[in-house]
Amino acid sequence: MDISKLKKILEAVLLATDHTLSVVQLESLFELDEERPSRDEIRKALHEMADDYEGRGYELKQVASGFRLQVRQEYATWVGRLWEERPARYTRALLETISLIAYRQPITRGEIEEVRGVSVSSNIVKTLLERDWIKVLGHKDVPGKPSLYGTTKEFLDYFNLKSLDQLPTLAEIKDLDAIHPELELDEDRQAPSEEEPVADNEVTVDAMNDGEYSESEDVTAEAVDAEEEYKEEYKGLDSVDAEAEDEVTDELDADDTRSASNI
Repeated sequence: MDISKLKKILEAVLLATDHTLSVVQLESLFELDEERPSRDEIRKALHEMADDYEGRGYELKQVASGFRLQVRQEYATWVGRLWEERPARYTRALLETISLIAYRQPITRGEIEEVRGVSVSSNIVKTLLERDWIKVLGHKDVPGKPSLYGTTKEFLDYFNLKSLDQLPTLAEIKDLDAIHPELELDEDRQAPSEEEPVADNEVTVDAMNDGEYSESEDVTAEAVDAEEEYKEEYKGLDSVDAEAEDEVTDELDADDTRSASNI
């Protein structure tokens, strides 16, 4: 097949699809044709297409799952104005969690908590699983058999990566804000967004202390109820101690009065 015709076909296909296509998938499109291009010819065409798009507002990008045509990052601001919905916002806690999974996979939830110093919200894990950014790779051979988490191809695709080797080294990372320009972190650690909803029965340690939610260690409403029950159970003892203290105070006051009279 003529290379110029092949490039036009591939361009049309990549423009029409809403997901990435691998070389194998592109090759399967020509199964019924008499002139079937080889995989090497398809790769050559894709390479030339990438060169052809230099200087344009879009590019041919190769990611973990295959190839796709996409708007260049520097023009995303204007293209994004075509849609009214706001871009997804991710909390620092979610990004710290996915970063640890990406750099230390396979890793358990307990190991993530040990590094971060706080518990990992179930909503964070749920969000990452629902977005297909992480998956369960297996279970660690320790008591409880905790799940081992790792990243997926969808995670690499989202961040325009072909492999984990393209992740910046830890030495290059000074702040999570610099990992990806599309990430919009709330500097003041605002309440979790729709991407990381807070369950109705979930509060935080800071929320109990300060009267508002934050991204500290998550505790459940059951724990708060247990604390209230504890207070209720020992309320009687507190009152007894208070009465005993009052009696001792009265006796000391009486002793002071008698001593003053003797003087």
